[in-house]
Amino acid sequence: MIELVYFALGIGLLFNLLGVLGLHRFPDAYTRLHASTQCVTFGALFIGAGVIIYSFSRLSNHLFLFESTEVFMAPQSIILIIHTIIAIAVLLVANATESHAIAKAAYKTGLKPGAIDALEAKK
Repeated sequence: MIELVYFALGIGLLFNLLGVLGLHRFPDAYTRLHASTQCVTFGALFIGAGVIIYSFSRLSNHLFLFESTEVFMAPQSIILIIHTIIAIAVLLVANATESHAIAKAAYKTGLKPGAIDALEAKK
């Protein structure tokens, strides 16, 4: 089970690294915004999945295998799972909202995309 946790954390860190590289390498604000929002959101989903898998394995070991003598381990694992799910849900909504608001504000202030502007061609 721990291998699955390491795999999810590794994938999450890889996507976060790709988001950082996108911020550094892309030419204009719009593509940088896309790279940071999409990659970091996907990376955070995998990191959150790793936390949930780890907490669930701790919880199942405590409830079914009786490997731990700690009394408060089960409620702590349940609380951590719930908090992680709430954080992921907030992150999904907030990242999409803030990226849309930043892109709209950048366009309204006159910042042109580095590539062809399809909206300008329709005017």
